[in-house]
Amino acid sequence: MKHPQVHPDTDQLKLTEVMAALSDPIRVGLVRLLSDDVERGWGELRAPVAKSTLSHHLKVLRAAGLTRTREEGTRCFVRLRRDDIATRFPHLLDAVLEAADNEDVGHQVGLVSDSVTA
Repeated sequence: MKHPQVHPDTDQLKLTEVMAALSDPIRVGLVRLLSDDVERGWGELRAPVAKSTLSHHLKVLRAAGLTRTREEGTRCFVRLRRDDIATRFPHLLDAVLEAADNEDVGHQVGLVSDSVTA
């Protein structure tokens, strides 16, 4: 049985929930990875945590409204809600991504395909 995906509407996004979701380096790494605006399958994502922990991080990002998850059969896909975040909190995402890049936060998150070719 599938569980419904809960995605808050843009006007329901709360700054404290977004900031709390961004308080973990793995989640910041996921946001950095997804900032290229490409929808990714959960199985494509690589992080130094158990799959269940990665799933938890993705659910936290979704609940805060940072990402949108789409199910297709047994697969899940995730995309950053860049436009919705920019509408609700102008420049916040850009500032977070720039700071994360400058401080190399979340560098351990990548794509499975990157580790195969490395």
